[in-house]
Amino acid sequence: MRTFVGRWQTWAGFAVAAVLLFGVAPAVLSSFRLGLLGQYLCYAIVAAGIGLAWGRGGMLVLGQGVFFGLGAYMMGMHLKIADAEVRKQAVPDFMQIAGTTKLPAFWEPFSSVAFTLLAIVALPTVIAVLLGLGVFKRRVKGAYFAILSQALAAALAILLVNPSFHLGGSNGLNGFRTFFGFRLSDPVNRQMLYFIAAGMLLIAVAVVRQLMQSRYGELLVAVRDGEERVRFLGYDPANVKVVAYTAAALFASVAGALFAPIIGFITPAQVGVVPSIMFLIGVAIGGRTTLLGPVLGAIAVAWAQTTFSERFPSGWTYAQGLLFIVVVGFLPAGLAGLGTLLKRWRRRDTEPAPAPEPEPEKVGAST
Repeated sequence: MRTFVGRWQTWAGFAVAAVLLFGVAPAVLSSFRLGLLGQYLCYAIVAAGIGLAWGRGGMLVLGQGVFFGLGAYMMGMHLKIADAEVRKQAVPDFMQIAGTTKLPAFWEPFSSVAFTLLAIVALPTVIAVLLGLGVFKRRVKGAYFAILSQALAAALAILLVNPSFHLGGSNGLNGFRTFFGFRLSDPVNRQMLYFIAAGMLLIAVAVVRQLMQSRYGELLVAVRDGEERVRFLGYDPANVKVVAYTAAALFASVAGALFAPIIGFITPAQVGVVPSIMFLIGVAIGGRTTLLGPVLGAIAVAWAQTTFSERFPSGWTYAQGLLFIVVVGFLPAGLAGLGTLLKRWRRRDTEPAPAPEPEPEKVGAST
């Protein structure tokens, strides 16, 4: 009976989310605001993977900007080639300005839609598996793993600026005009992109929920809480971590691939160390150990950044840092843990005070 009720609540939750994302939001929001919400949903897809790897697996992934950037740049390369083909040009516009007359060799495969989609899925997955095995097999964890992943994000941002890679330097790739043949200037096509992002978010949440509720999810939590005990029971904690780390990398890559056409450009500043930390802030504020906490936290933080930075450009960064410190210091479960905290306070107020213990009888000398 309990299993049936849990499944019913799950399906009801997905139905409500689908109605809000596919029905209410397009009807209420303008085309511009709907595009902003599409960006927030991309952040939420990344946050869903971080919630699995960090919240359940205990891996502080400070380098998700790497996989986010890989997906975004691979999609951007295909879009720029497609724009050049429409204009009957040999190379994209920014390469012409730099004096390049022939498409670089590593660009050519991305003229194919099938190769681009396959690369967006396969390349980050392979990198995450190889990197995860190399790191976790050596039992690198904690602060050392966080520093390593952050260093990878910084290295990618530096490589993208290198002119020899022909990726637009610090300006990145911009000016996308079409998305698989659909003109991005058409509001209907931009709404289609939003629907794709919303659908991918629901799929990501469903996959994460399935992993969390499965036996693997229990094993992942066991690795987080007692890695040596899990190893003593005959399981390899490295393999368990690699699965969660790879899933988080795949979600980040898909989110980046959708983010590039939705926002219209991608630069190294959006895939380096700072964006990777921003992803973690949303997850921590929402509640990293829950299913929906990371998703809602990422959307809320992104919305707050857009809203308040327009009014307080210089003060939002400090407010965000302060909020992160407060949540980590006093609400380790994030805003999702407020309900549990309030219940504890109510119990303390309603529970009767313990009766004073009777004083022990004094034993004296008989008179």
